[in-house]
Amino acid sequence: MSRHATRFGSVAAAILLALGMGAAVVGGGLAGSARAADVGAAAATAGCGKAPTLGNGTYTITSSGKNRSFILKLPDSYDRNRQYRLVFGFHWWGGTAVDVATGQTVQRDVWSYYGLLRLSNNSTIFVAPQGLDNGWANSGGQDVTFVDDMLRRIEGDLCVDTTQRFSVGFSYGGGMSYALACARPNVFRAVAVQSSPGTLSGCSGGTQPIAYLGVHGIGDNIASGRALRDRFVATNGCTAASPPEPRSGSLTHTVYSYSGCRSGYPVVWAAFDGGHIAAPQDGAGGDSGTRTWVPAEVWKFFTQFAGTTPTPSPTVSPTPSPTTSPTTPVPGGCAATYRTATEWPGGFQGEVTVTAGAAAIGGWRVSWTLAGGQSITQLWGGRNAPSGSTQNVSNEAWNGSLAAGASTTFGFTANGSATTPSLTCTRV
Repeated sequence: MSRHATRFGSVAAAILLALGMGAAVVGGGLAGSARAADVGAAAATAGCGKAPTLGNGTYTITSSGKNRSFILKLPDSYDRNRQYRLVFGFHWWGGTAVDVATGQTVQRDVWSYYGLLRLSNNSTIFVAPQGLDNGWANSGGQDVTFVDDMLRRIEGDLCVDTTQRFSVGFSYGGGMSYALACARPNVFRAVAVQSSPGTLSGCSGGTQPIAYLGVHGIGDNIASGRALRDRFVATNGCTAASPPEPRSGSLTHTVYSYSGCRSGYPVVWAAFDGGHIAAPQDGAGGDSGTRTWVPAEVWKFFTQFAGTTPTPSPTVSPTPSPTTSPTTPVPGGCAATYRTATEWPGGFQGEVTVTAGAAAIGGWRVSWTLAGGQSITQLWGGRNAPSGSTQNVSNEAWNGSLAAGASTTFGFTANGSATTPSLTCTRV
């Protein structure tokens, strides 16, 4: 991914100049065109119950008088009577539908469809559209129309839950997801906009609520994620705030959920210490397919709406919530909680949050015992001194000092099946 992000950075200014942000006002005429059912009413698509003619592969349709293509990935053992979630993954500037479908620019298969395929457990139909000239200028609203036409083709043949349509994209693909948030809020349940360079794909509308997740690197000199986010903070009726963000050099991330939002239309802001990259990781720079925390956050955000019309709180979580309660903080002490961030056959990614007690601490150590068959393969945000199956993770130089009540995290990947360990946190 890094090579594509670099290329984008070198031409972003030229794109902005060439488009003059003109796409921001196009596409409004599409809002009344024939399209799929509204988000608020659950409905089976015309493809439910049919023997499908679509399968895994690349398809071409005519849209706005042009041949347009997309890649389709169906769940294994597709059931024509089950209504599936539908996720669109839009590529970045210079990227391709193949890059999204395979994950090859970060880590093949592991990062397929922005890392969501491996989390889906055959619950979702994925679509990777191909942009004109490898971008999403959306001239005259033609890319939004392309989405409308893909929906007609896919939902006319396959069984989709019309309350479960989502869009995700990085960079220019984030801009396209943003355009859909503006122009099709009654079609898509939620969007995840990663490092979008402004409204390059336009914003026709933007006055109706939609569940919105924004991801942004604090060192990104291309993206304008905060301004894009604030539109939907206001539109969704959320309480204005300045979310906490990680400090430069911390190699960490923060996730902030706005309060006061209209029921069922949350806004979440995920900021990380990094630049214009799509798969950031804690504890190290650059992209990582296995260590990135972004897919788990996107999946959790999307799947909270599973099987419901807008509701005020999540009903389904893609990964286990922290089940290890922190020990009662004592003056000068610390507590630790664990969560499984992601799982895949034969492995998982864990995250540990360390929180200072009633007084500041200058260092910490977290210990636990691995379950049978588990072994740590990578660890970041701490230094491990294992003794047999017992893990003893101490702070790095940059994350040991914590104010009273403040927190930091470290993470790891491991072989074996995920379990919830009993953690011990010690001030050092």
